[in-house]
Amino acid sequence: MKKFSIIGLLKIVLPLLLGVYLIWYFFDNMSEKELAGFYKALKNANYFWIFLSLILSFGAFLLRAYRWKYVLEPMGYKTKFWNRYHAMMIGYIVNLTIPRAGEASRAAMLFRSDGVPFSKSFGTILAERAVDLIMLASVAALTAILGYDNFVKIFDEIKTNFSPSENASNGFPWKIVIYGVLGVGFLGLIALMTFKKALRNKIIGFVKDVFAGLFSIFKSKNPWAYLTQTLAIWILYVVYFAIPFLSLEQTKDFPFEGILLAFIAGSLGITFTNGGIGSFPLLVGIAVAFFLGANDPNASATGKALGMIIWISQTLFLIILGLLSLVMLPKNYNKEDVETELLESENS
Repeated sequence: MKKFSIIGLLKIVLPLLLGVYLIWYFFDNMSEKELAGFYKALKNANYFWIFLSLILSFGAFLLRAYRWKYVLEPMGYKTKFWNRYHAMMIGYIVNLTIPRAGEASRAAMLFRSDGVPFSKSFGTILAERAVDLIMLASVAALTAILGYDNFVKIFDEIKTNFSPSENASNGFPWKIVIYGVLGVGFLGLIALMTFKKALRNKIIGFVKDVFAGLFSIFKSKNPWAYLTQTLAIWILYVVYFAIPFLSLEQTKDFPFEGILLAFIAGSLGITFTNGGIGSFPLLVGIAVAFFLGANDPNASATGKALGMIIWISQTLFLIILGLLSLVMLPKNYNKEDVETELLESENS
C-alpha cells in the first residue's frame, strides 16, 4: 500500500480549489446586466463553428499521435498508431484531474499496450513538452511583434487581477515553508542515494532512459517530418482556437493579433489550474474584452462567453475521447512480459 503523501495530495487539491474559486469569481464578478449579456451570447452563438473547431482539434490529436513514432523508432520500438493515440488521450484526461500526471499516465499506457519501457517513452514525452514550450514561445514572440503595446497592456492587466495584494506578504510565510520542505526532501533523497546502492542505480538508469528519449528527436530517421508536423499541429491549434470567434456576431471580425493574444492568455490559464478550469475562460475573456474596447458595453460579457464556449467544448470533447480511449486501449503487456522480452533481447 502506498504511503500517504501530503505534498502529493496538495498538488491535486490546490489547483482544483483554485479552479473552483476562479469559476465562482468568474460569475460573482459579473453584474446582473453583464450576466444577462453573457447568457444571451451563449444562446445566440452559432455552434456550427464550434463543431468545426472540434473536428480540427481531433485532427491535431491524430497528427500528434502519428508524430510520436518518429522519436520511438530510433530506440527500436515499433508501436501501433491507435495505441499511441489512446495512450495520449488517456494522458490528457488524467491531466484534467492531477496536474502533470498525464505525461506519466501516457507512458504507462503505452507500456501496457506495446511494451515500451516507461522511462524510454517518458523521455520522448518530455522532449515533446520541450518542443511545445518552444512553439508557444514562438507564438508569443510573433504576437508581441504584431502588437507589442497591446501585448504589454493585456498582461499588465492580467498581472494586476491575479497578483497577491501587498499585505499578503505579512501573513504566514508559505514560500519559506514550501521551499524548506522541498529542500529537506531533496537532501533526504541524496542521503538515500548515497547509502542505498540499488536505489542509486535505479535512479541513474531512469535518468539515462529519460535522456535517451529527449535526444531521440535528433536520432530520428526523418527529423524534418517531425518538425513539419510540429508546425502543422500548432497551426491547427491556433486555427481551431480562432474558429469559435466566428460563432459570435461581436467577434466575427476580430483582429488576428487579438486572437493570438487570447490564445496566449488561454495557454497561460491552462498552466494555472487543471485543464484551465476557471482560469482559461477568465483570461480569454480579458483579452477579448480588451480588443472589443470600451465602446462596446457588452465587451466583458462577450469575452467571457466566448472563453467559456471554447473551454467547455474542448474540455467535454477531451473527456469523451479520453474515456473512449480508456476502454479501447488494449492491455497486451504486463510487467513480467516486458522484463522477459528485454532479457531475451539482451542475450540475443
